[in-house]
Amino acid sequence: MTEHRYINIFDTTLRDGEQAPGATLNRAEKLEIARQLAKLGVDIIEAGFPIASPDDFAAVKAIALEVKGPRVAGLARAMQKDIQAAWDAVKVAEKPRIHTFISTSAVHMKYQIKKTPEEVLAGTRAMVSLARELTSTHAGADVEFSAMDASRSEPEFLARVLGVAVECGATTINVPDTVGYALPHEFGEFIRELYRLCPSLHDVTVSVHCHNDLGLATANSLAAVRAGATQVECAVNGIGERAGNASLEEVVMAIRTRGESFACETGVQTTEIARTSRLVSSLTGYQIQRNKAIVGRNAFAHESGIHQAGVLSEATTFEIMKPADVGLTDNDIVLGKHSGRHALRVKLAELGYQLSDADLDDAFKRFKEVADKKKQVTVLDLEALVSEEIRERLDHFSLKSFVNQSGSSIIPTSQVEVEARGELKKGRSFSNGSVESVFAAIDNAVGMSGSLADYQVRAISAGKDSLAEVRVTVIVNERSFNGQAVSFDVMEASAKAYVRAVNNAAAAGEV
Repeated sequence: MTEHRYINIFDTTLRDGEQAPGATLNRAEKLEIARQLAKLGVDIIEAGFPIASPDDFAAVKAIALEVKGPRVAGLARAMQKDIQAAWDAVKVAEKPRIHTFISTSAVHMKYQIKKTPEEVLAGTRAMVSLARELTSTHAGADVEFSAMDASRSEPEFLARVLGVAVECGATTINVPDTVGYALPHEFGEFIRELYRLCPSLHDVTVSVHCHNDLGLATANSLAAVRAGATQVECAVNGIGERAGNASLEEVVMAIRTRGESFACETGVQTTEIARTSRLVSSLTGYQIQRNKAIVGRNAFAHESGIHQAGVLSEATTFEIMKPADVGLTDNDIVLGKHSGRHALRVKLAELGYQLSDADLDDAFKRFKEVADKKKQVTVLDLEALVSEEIRERLDHFSLKSFVNQSGSSIIPTSQVEVEARGELKKGRSFSNGSVESVFAAIDNAVGMSGSLADYQVRAISAGKDSLAEVRVTVIVNERSFNGQAVSFDVMEASAKAYVRAVNNAAAAGEV
């Protein structure tokens, strides 16, 4: 029997994923996602870029301190101050990792970091050595080195850099396709060539980090696995810079579904995939496209009569995976208006939410409000409600009330009350449309001017009594920020989603 290689899943949702335009997360949200990633069973969580800001440092440190199971990594440029900050943030973890990087392609060396090849070699030696020296004080710590823009680097030079990194103590070597330029057949050959040119790679974990600019991130990652790589860096729902990262769910389910082609396995608990996907979508405000592989609404939907008949007769005719394999069977009715606080706590614990007594009281109040209006509350409803509570914990602004008057023969009028950094502010607006009027009133209350770039409404679950979910993208000072909220009332959800986008702008220093 062929021995299966183990593929480490390195999740970068909280670092590269958060770099997707508008996908700002606060500390409580990052912790919630990190806890779910631990439940999902990823091997490494890249918690953030500690040197980027005090908030990012604090979030990485909180995750390192609280989340058990996965290794926790902090990203650092190959610079002393970055590496020290990363270590200070992650050293409280059970298994901390410093992940340091430097560019190695000719175009990056000349125009981006403005260093010569010899300076890059010297920097790699000095900074990996520093990272190894810092981590040597912790029995569970290690160092990862990345060569940025590796896929466009000259192979012989890249092999020299990687060899120096291994020599100086890096135990994971990452080969990124930073700008998504590679094609699967050539990327696989590239990895094989690096093994040949740098034999010491056989003694460490070889990782890949592929971007999706040509829609090939998952394919390139899988080609690298077939070529010998034993770590894949990816993000939930494929979010990330520009067109995004390799999608965690696609990589994991391809390895599982086509096991005969890979002879590999991961430690991911695939039944947690759908729930993790929904949580990340909710908190980042990034909606999952309906035809997204594995987690899209249409992934297991069959409209064609021929397909429907086949699936009803034998599921494998048109389904290569079972919906249950990725956790898509948990939308059943779970609670009603007579359910108590204990039942809610138990169900939330099953979903991976560990709430304090105060947070449980808030969630229970929201639950009762929903249950009074809706006969049965589903898992999707609960996730939406609790995510809403989590989001509001560290907000600068919160919607206290709103009044909206509109009709076919009057100019829409809105009045809002917003708590702005502890002070109650009032705003009003007369405008062309109901939604525009509410948003303008919020602008008036908080003293800003946002431009609406996108607005979407959908039902959380089936039925006329479904909660409405609203997602907005707002431009503030030429930067985009996402917001998402749920309510029975579409206008209330719209107002809360807009306030959420304002909060993300405030967290970025724009309000």
